[in-house]
Amino acid sequence: MTPAVQAIPLHQLAFVFLPPLAVMILFMRWGLGTAELIHALGRMLLQLLLIGYFLVFIFATTHWVVVAAVLGVMVLASSWISLRVVKERRFTLFGRAVSAVLAGGGITLLLVIWAVLRLEPWYMPRYVIPLAGMTFAASMNTISLAAERFRTERRRGAGEQEARRAALTAALIPRINSLFAVGLVSLPGMMTGQILSGISPLVAARYQIMVMCMIFGASGLSAAAFLALASGHLDNGLSERSEEKGP
Repeated sequence: MTPAVQAIPLHQLAFVFLPPLAVMILFMRWGLGTAELIHALGRMLLQLLLIGYFLVFIFATTHWVVVAAVLGVMVLASSWISLRVVKERRFTLFGRAVSAVLAGGGITLLLVIWAVLRLEPWYMPRYVIPLAGMTFAASMNTISLAAERFRTERRRGAGEQEARRAALTAALIPRINSLFAVGLVSLPGMMTGQILSGISPLVAARYQIMVMCMIFGASGLSAAAFLALASGHLDNGLSERSEEKGP
């Protein structure tokens, strides 16, 4: 078993672009545009290169203020993006989305840092930043799914409690599916990365259990908190749109 992940030379990395190139050729042969594919691949390259350099700096920091500032940006960004499905109510709901992300993702992250990993110091960026990214992204996605499903249920005439239950259930479908599938259908990225770096699969499995529980807990708590805090305002948005259409 190798002690560390093998560095990939750039000339070897270039081979991985052959499958995307084949997809673009298929798009051209089928008369489909490739501009979006090229833009997506280019953006992926730029973003990953930039985040690579950024994380080198962050991982080297010894100041908790820097880590806290990064976490703050992550919370605000994930909260704002989660409201993409309710753009007309975005500013009204933003504070509630932030509260929901903190209630679900923030509390779960603190539990992992202080009780599970017991990091010394607590703000070790090599652990905290990646775990925070997974946690807040999970909260963001479930808030979006819950908001969209709640509004759909209310449009078709469901009561508020019924709409909340349906929204929470629908928002957690991807997370519950991942719990059923992990180890059978998929080998998660974190576990794969640790195994490739030479860590024992048994140790990697423990970390993956931590991550799966962390993501599921953050998702459910954030979605439930958002629905509890924001359902009335989501209703207001629907009623305003109905009044605008009028008889």
